[in-house]
Amino acid sequence: MILRSTLVLLAIVYSVTLYAQSVSGTIKDADSKEPLFGVAVVIKGTDNGTTTDFDGKFSFEAKQPAPFTLQVSYLGYELQELQVTEADLNGNIKIDMAPTALKVEAVEISANRISEKQLESPLTVESFNLAAIKETPAASFYDGLGSLKGVDLTTASLGFVVINTRGFNSTRPVRTLQLVNGADNQAPGLNFSLGNFVGSSELDIQKVDLIVGASSALYGPNAFNGVIDMQTKNPFYHRGLSVMVKGGERNLFEGAVRYARKFQNKNERDIFAFKVNFSYLRADDWQADNYDPTEQSVTGREAWAGYDAVNIYGDERVFLQEVDIDNVNDPRTLPGLGIPYRTGYQERELVNYDVRNIKAGAALHFKPTEKIEIVGTYNFGTGTTVYQGDNRYSLKGLMFHQAILEIGEKDKWFVRAYHTREDAGDSYDAVFTALLLQDASKDNTAWNNAYTTYYQSNIAPRIARLPGYPDPNSLVWFGESRDSTIALSQQIMQENEDSLILWHQETRGYADSIVAIAGGTGSNTEFYEPGTERFDSLFNQIVSRNSFAEGGSR
Repeated sequence: MILRSTLVLLAIVYSVTLYAQSVSGTIKDADSKEPLFGVAVVIKGTDNGTTTDFDGKFSFEAKQPAPFTLQVSYLGYELQELQVTEADLNGNIKIDMAPTALKVEAVEISANRISEKQLESPLTVESFNLAAIKETPAASFYDGLGSLKGVDLTTASLGFVVINTRGFNSTRPVRTLQLVNGADNQAPGLNFSLGNFVGSSELDIQKVDLIVGASSALYGPNAFNGVIDMQTKNPFYHRGLSVMVKGGERNLFEGAVRYARKFQNKNERDIFAFKVNFSYLRADDWQADNYDPTEQSVTGREAWAGYDAVNIYGDERVFLQEVDIDNVNDPRTLPGLGIPYRTGYQERELVNYDVRNIKAGAALHFKPTEKIEIVGTYNFGTGTTVYQGDNRYSLKGLMFHQAILEIGEKDKWFVRAYHTREDAGDSYDAVFTALLLQDASKDNTAWNNAYTTYYQSNIAPRIARLPGYPDPNSLVWFGESRDSTIALSQQIMQENEDSLILWHQETRGYADSIVAIAGGTGSNTEFYEPGTERFDSLFNQIVSRNSFAEGGSR
């Protein structure tokens, strides 16, 4: 009895060994003898196989006993079939592949559905194929499009890259058409394409065609600024499991997974295939800390009463109604006042710099006949990032859904229907948020009146008492001595610049506080200081309301 059990166990071990033997070898170019990378090696009639590495080597476990036929295929080379016997297993199979020789005897020019008049529109098509995607040194394939001719990239944030084509430069290219498998992935509510924030996973991209310049004649009015056409991989031809992991500075982490499989009928004809994709990105975004004066700022950094900075919102609100800019600097009546700019809010106090992005998708492919294919696709994207359009926006909890159904015959005809749904989530306008925070304290007129009144009553007398400053009541301010007197007063103030800076800070603190001042309407309370519970409470109320007229920026 023990002997019989032992024999059965040995038979099982032998059969497992027999059915799981290693097939390995090396594939080279028949002429140059250089190893070939990426050659597909499979057992004919199955999906049991692998591809060669950079040294042209391959190895996999055969799931069936020898003999069987190896099918070796590679683009630009002749298809080879090699009979493998049991003696070849666990050895090094050497295969030389001959390049395909093509003889072109004639060139046929066929008719095009596009009229000659439409083709008069000058178009430049740049392509980014699978090999270029793999080799790009950029952080992602979408960033890599910037290397194409006539293409500029604007990086609004780590999670949002905007593509501009030749002749256009905008952070909000509402008329750049972006297609994924032929379907427009523009967010209907936001009225612009969300870039690759809700696009396709890098693992699933087959090719990107970028049509530079206006191409409305071929793609309609939405293609005024150009077209970005992304094609994803077909699971009938790109199968198996793919995994990608990236890491970098600013705690950047990106992971993606793709799985695809196909099924055949008893005649070994492709019938059904599916694929699923999932990717996740997280990072700490760059903080917008450029506080240089904007082009619209009347004053610069040296101004004691402030200036309009690039990444400070609300500081651009100055009260110049019925005010002569030359007279507000009159060193006799309002010495050193200048043009007061309101106390604004830095962008980092208003937006979330934690980038989060999730993309998921699935597709079912069915071939009722050899040539006709039916495809159903669903894509989903969500996340949080910062976007630069007409204003600065915090895209928070944005959600994008798109379903596509298509039937057709490749390169001949197709019928496609798709549905897009987008939800802006808790996204809000950071600039309007700053303005509403200021208005909750006091309006622009009241703030400026408070600033000017306090300065005239409390600061101007101190300046007049500075050593060497001309007496404001003296006649030296008039007649031929006026210019020299003004020059002297400005020199004295400049020599006491440290005092002027402190006095303006004192005046700003008064204007930002609760003051009883004539003029203005609405609230009259102190400035909402970031980081306080009072600020957080009002901020959350503002970004949760849907209308600026209703006191919201959502």
